[in-house]
Amino acid sequence: MNEGVRVKTDKKTSSVVVDTAPEDERLPLGRTIMFGLQHVLTMYGGIIAPPLIIGQAAGLDSSQIALLVACCLFIGGLATILQSYGIPFFGSKLPLVQGTSFASVSTMGAIVSGAPTHEAGLQSVFGSVMVSAVIGFLIAPFFARIIRFFPPVVTGVVITMIGISLTPVAANWAMGGNAKSPEYGSLKNIGLAALVFALTILFSKLGNAAISRLSILLAMVVGTLVAIPLGMADFSKVGEGAIFAFPQPLAFGMPIFEFGAILSMTIVVIVILTETTADILAVGEITGARVDSKRIANGLRADMASTFVAPFFNTFTQSAFAQNVGLVAITGVKSRFVVTAGGGILVVLGLLPILGRVVAAVPTPVLGGAGIVLFGTVAASGIRTLSKVNYDSGYNLIIVGASVAFGGIPIVKPSFYDHFPTWASTILHSGISSAAIMAVLLNIIFNEIKGGNSKKGSVFVAAPPRMVREEEVINLQDGDSYIGGKLIDANGEEVAVVTTEQALVRLKEHASECEKNNVPVPETVTAAVRRIEASEVRPPSGH
Repeated sequence: MNEGVRVKTDKKTSSVVVDTAPEDERLPLGRTIMFGLQHVLTMYGGIIAPPLIIGQAAGLDSSQIALLVACCLFIGGLATILQSYGIPFFGSKLPLVQGTSFASVSTMGAIVSGAPTHEAGLQSVFGSVMVSAVIGFLIAPFFARIIRFFPPVVTGVVITMIGISLTPVAANWAMGGNAKSPEYGSLKNIGLAALVFALTILFSKLGNAAISRLSILLAMVVGTLVAIPLGMADFSKVGEGAIFAFPQPLAFGMPIFEFGAILSMTIVVIVILTETTADILAVGEITGARVDSKRIANGLRADMASTFVAPFFNTFTQSAFAQNVGLVAITGVKSRFVVTAGGGILVVLGLLPILGRVVAAVPTPVLGGAGIVLFGTVAASGIRTLSKVNYDSGYNLIIVGASVAFGGIPIVKPSFYDHFPTWASTILHSGISSAAIMAVLLNIIFNEIKGGNSKKGSVFVAAPPRMVREEEVINLQDGDSYIGGKLIDANGEEVAVVTTEQALVRLKEHASECEKNNVPVPETVTAAVRRIEASEVRPPSGH
C-alpha cells in the first residue's frame, strides 16, 4: 500500500474507498512555502534562545554566538525534514517542527559554568549530548510501547499542560524578552503584542479561508511594519556580515566525554523523549492521524538521530516544538509537507546568515502576541480531549485535577524544586514532564490496577444518584420503554415527547374534541391541565 493512503469500506455501498490521510495532503507550492514560513516565524524565537543563552554563559563573542545560532537553524531544519518527511525507521511523518530543545538549557549552563575553561565546557556539553542521544536511541522503543498508558485522560492532561507551560514564554516575549532592558514590560512592548494578538483574531475571523489560515503570519508582518516607525524593529544590521556561510563542523574542538555531564544530559534526554511523545500524540489528536507505537518509535529515533549529529555542527539536543503544534491546531493546515518546507527554510537560513538576520529583526513582542493565541490553542485542544473523558466514577477527575496541579507547580513557582537532587529537579522542572509522569502514574493506579477501587466511585466526586420525579412518569404505562432516544409503548408505537407548553396545547385540544363529541373528558387529562396551569409541573432544566 502506498504511503499516505487509507483504504476503507463504504458501509452503504460495500465499495472500497481510497482516502488520503490529512497529514499527507499536498498543497500548491506557493501555499506550502507560505505556511512553512509561518511555522518558521512561530518557532524562530524559541530555536535561537538556547544558543544565545549558552553562548553568553560560555563567554563567546558575537561572531561565535552567531555561529551557534546558524548551526541551530541548519540542524533544526534538517531535523524537521527528517521528522516530517521521514525515511524508513526514522520520522513520525507528522507535521512536527524540530529544533534546539529549551529543556537542556539549564543543564548545559551548569556544565559550562563548572568547566575549567569555556571551550572545555562547550566540548563537554557536545560530548554529553552525543552519548545521551545514543542512550535515548536505544530506549526509544520502550517509550513507543507505553502508548497504552496514554489514554485520553492522560493525553488530554499533557496537551493542556503543553499550552499552559508555554504561556509564560509568550508573556516574556510580549514584555520584550530581555528582563534586563529598561523597556521590559513597558506599555509600548505589551501594546505591540496586544496589536498582533488582535490582528490574529481579526484575520482568523475573516471569511477568506486563505487569510484565516495565514492569520499568524499576516499579523506578525503587520506588527513588524508598525514597529519600524516606533523604533522597535531595527533592520540596519541585516547587511552586516557574510551572505553565505556553511556551518563549520567541530568549530569549538573535539567533544569531551565526562560521566557527570553525560548522566545529567541523559536525564534531560528522557524528559525530551517524554515531551516529544506527548507532542506526537497531541499532533495526532489534532490532525486525526493514526498514532501507534511504530509511529512514535520512528519519531523518537528521528529525535535522537538529529541530537547525535547536532554536536558535530556545534549545536545541542533536538526536540519537537510544542508552539508549532498550536499553529497546526489554529490554522487547520495538517499537511506534513508544509512543515517539511519550513525545515527547508530553516536550512536556508542556516546557510544564509543574511536571511536569518532579517527574521531575527522581528521584534520579540510581535512573537509574544502571536504566542498567546498559539499556546492557548494548544491548551484548548487538550481541554477538548479531556471533554471526551468519562468522569462518572470520579477517578478520572482526580487524575486530571492532581496532574494539572502538579504540572502547574514549576510554572507558578519555578524555584520549588531548587533544593531537590539534580536529577529530580531536572525532570520535575518541566511542567509538561511532571504532569505527564503524574497522569501516567495515577492512570495506572486508578484505571489499570483496579483492585481496591470503591464500587461507588471516588469519595471526592461520587456520581450523583439517578432519579426521576413522580410527575415526570405519571403518564407512563406498563410496557413503555426508552430505546434509541425514543419512548415506545407496549404496542411498539412511539409516544410523543413534548415540552410543557406543547403538552398543555395537546391536552386542551383533546378535551375540546371530547366535548364536541359529547364524550366525558378523562379525569387524567383534566388533572394534568390543572397541574400545568398551576405551575406544579415545570419543564426540566435545559429543555
